[in-house]
Formats: sequence, C-alpha cells, structure tokens
Amino acid sequence: MPLIQRPRRNRATPGVRNLVRETHLHAHDLVWPMFVVEGDGRREPIGAMPGIDRLGIDLLVAEAERAHALGVPAVALFPALDDRLKNSTGTESLNPEGLLPRAIRALKRALPDLVVITDVALDPYSSDGHDGLYRDGRIVNDETLPLLAGMAVVQAAAGADVVAPSDMMDGRVAAIRAALDNAGHTDTAICSYCVKYASAFYGPFREALDSAPRAGDKKTYQMDPANAREVVREVALDEAEGADWLLVKPGLPYLDIVQRVRQATALPVAAYHVSGEYAMLRAAAHNGWLDYDRCLLESLTALKRAGADILFTYGAVDAARLLRQKA
Repeated sequence: MPLIQRPRRNRATPGVRNLVRETHLHAHDLVWPMFVVEGDGRREPIGAMPGIDRLGIDLLVAEAERAHALGVPAVALFPALDDRLKNSTGTESLNPEGLLPRAIRALKRALPDLVVITDVALDPYSSDGHDGLYRDGRIVNDETLPLLAGMAVVQAAAGADVVAPSDMMDGRVAAIRAALDNAGHTDTAICSYCVKYASAFYGPFREALDSAPRAGDKKTYQMDPANAREVVREVALDEAEGADWLLVKPGLPYLDIVQRVRQATALPVAAYHVSGEYAMLRAAAHNGWLDYDRCLLESLTALKRAGADILFTYGAVDAARLLRQKA
C-alpha cells in the first residue's frame, strides 16, 4: 500500500499550527497613517474611510498615544491644509511654523519614543494637486527637487525621525539625502516610496487631503500598473542615492511586486495597505459581506508573507488591538 502523505497533521490543533506557522504578524510591524488639520479639538470624519478622521494637533497627539499604548511604534503624518495656503509652488511646505512641523513637535514632546514619519511631496501644498511642479501641462522634475529637499529639512528640524518622499521624481532621494546631511540631519532616515504605482486605489486618500490633480493625471511620474521588471531599476537607483527603507504602494494588488523588491534588496521593505484597500474592507463589512477583523489581519499577514518588514495601514490600531487579544 503506498504511503499516504498527511500535511493535515501540521494543522491538527491550535498549538501545532502556532509552532509551524511561517509568518508572524506583530504590532511592532505597523505604521498608522494619520491626517492632521488646523484647530484644537477638531475632528473631521473622512466619508470614504470609516473610522479615520482629520484631527487637530491636540487630538492627533491623543490618538497617537492610544495607538502607541497598543504597541504601534510609528505614525505617518499627512497635512490637510486650507486651500488659502496652497499655491502653484507649494511654498507652505517650507514654513517651519506650518501645520506639519508643529504637529511633529507636539508628538515628539508627548511621545519621545514614537517614530514619526513625514510625507515629502508637493500635492498637499499645491494648488495644482500634483506631487511636483506643474508647468505648461507637464511636471518639471529637476526644478521640483530643491523644494522637496527643503521640505525634508524643515520636517527633520521639527523632529521627524523618517522623511518619506512619495513624489516619484527622479533623483529626489539623492537631493534629499544631500540636503539633510548638509543641514546636520545625518541621523534622519529616508523611506523612499521606491515603487509607487499610478493606482486607482488612492481615491479615499485624495478625498482626505483634497489632493487630486486639478488637471491631467500622475501617470508620467508614478509607475504603470502593468509593469514589474522596472522595479529592479527603481530599487537600484534609490539604494544608490541613499534610501534607508524602500516602500511599495499599493499593497495587496502588488504582492508580486513586494516579493520582487524583497528579493532585490537587503534594505527594509515597507508595503502600504492603501486607503482604497482599507475602504473596501470597511464597506464590505458594513454590508455584512465579510468579517473586517479577520480580513484585516489576513490582508496584513499576506503583505508580510510576501516580504514586507513594515506595514503602513489605516487599520493599524484595529490590528494592534486584535493581536493583543490573541496574545
């Protein structure tokens, strides 16, 4: 009689399953993206992202304290500015007393051990809604770089631990690294949005910041969702320019890309479980079509299984709470 192979023996009990589990999800893997707005006591729910709000600095600090107490080690900040502060060159991004620098300082005063990650791109500050300077119907790459570098220096001076250029301009990691070092911020790390696709899954985020392009689209600088091989080139360039982490965005539709990046680099790899992915889970759960808690943890486990070390997710606090309950 032929020997019957029985893989089910390794699934027989919870204890056995825990012993042989290959991928482990922890709260310390998580980064919570947060939206900050002017006004103490201000909380503005974001319609497309149930459970996520634009927060005044005082409430931002309180919510970050709650997340940190659950074991979430890091937040990623995005400023939601009044339109009156926006212009075609995004000059408010260079204001050391602007909304984002003040939020960074408040967080670091309250939570010195919290890792504060800040976004480097023009779109929250630009009246054009693009990540780079928009001139005569096109994005001017090289003229954007000094603005991005200056923005990163302002954020580092305010206390940011990690600056995260999400703009996808060519050469921006080198420009930012040089500017940080020249300003004495040699310990400030760069998390490069190394592989960021021109995805349709960003819609709720653009609602949150009112940062959709006013004309054109972002396809000339964000990557084509049909492409995978050029990932290797993007990784090599950002490594050579001085990136400390490499980020893939979006997450679940690009698990193959996360794996490619993991195989191409020894640097830490982050994956961004983006607003559209989070919104889909919330909407389906609201309609009773799936279990939000279980699907959230499964989604994040999939990103880690594919090779991500660091997980940006709007569900970070929910995941940390669930993981604590399971411990």
